[in-house]
Amino acid sequence: MFTINFLLLIIPILAAMAFLTLTERKILGYMQLRKGPNVVGPYGILQPIADALKLFIKEPLRPSTSSTLLFITAPTLALILALSMWIPIPMPHSLVNMNLGALFILATSSLAVHAILWSGWASNSKYALIGALRAVAQTISYEVSLAIIFLSVLLLNGSFSLSNLMETQKNTWLLLSTWPLAMMWFISTLAETNRAPFDLTEGESELVSGFNVEYSAGPFALFFMAEYMNIIMMNALTTTIFLNTMPTSSSPEMFTMNFVLKTLILTTLFLWIRASYPRFRYDQLMHLLWKSFLPLTLAMCMWHVSLPITMAGIPPQTI
Repeated sequence: MFTINFLLLIIPILAAMAFLTLTERKILGYMQLRKGPNVVGPYGILQPIADALKLFIKEPLRPSTSSTLLFITAPTLALILALSMWIPIPMPHSLVNMNLGALFILATSSLAVHAILWSGWASNSKYALIGALRAVAQTISYEVSLAIIFLSVLLLNGSFSLSNLMETQKNTWLLLSTWPLAMMWFISTLAETNRAPFDLTEGESELVSGFNVEYSAGPFALFFMAEYMNIIMMNALTTTIFLNTMPTSSSPEMFTMNFVLKTLILTTLFLWIRASYPRFRYDQLMHLLWKSFLPLTLAMCMWHVSLPITMAGIPPQTI
């Protein structure tokens, strides 16, 4: 039964990831006054299948000077970690009911940067290595703000279990009471998933595709799949944390529709941002985190720590 449940979780995620690539190309096309993919199948709907066939049929090439083991392991690790992060997400029930689901997601997302670092180092290319180093600095930096924002919300939740967030938000969204944190969280998820305007690890104009420049065929497809699964996962997590009001009807079908619709809206917003904003300079990226987000998130976290004391009627001076 666990294997069946795992497949029932993974197969829809893979299908959603495949058609997200088509949706992105269509949205970008219409925003740039063109059609996007419209040849393979009706309205281009079979384009993801054609792309997958092309990538997995091609012969994978490997630079002769690369580190073979890490070069092959990195894309596989990226995909495994991207799939693992879905395990504790309640939709409405998680695959494994973890008491520390929030910590599991933070730990797994912080491991994902190792796949990018290994791929850049193992490629033995200066462009790939610079892209990997940028990814490490960017991901580590924004994980600080993500962790503090997550901790601030969990202080209101009173538990590290993600399923408890549904009960916490039974009457109103946490977005309404913690909207500054929600805005900073959304921007940090853009940076965490290396999406525009924070896609400095894949700076085509300066790094020739960045950390994955030496990859082709199947291994490149694995990196591509991991990136888009991380996008959907981060938006699903955002929905769980800030927008997960239980519907009036407690049926699982209604909850799933509610959850999927909100995740889809947030994912579409990711694509809209890519079509609207140019890439940040690297110093602007770091300035935004260390001089803007970090002081604000620390202040909000301290405020949330003091809220239970204030609400309990105990003078803070006596604690």
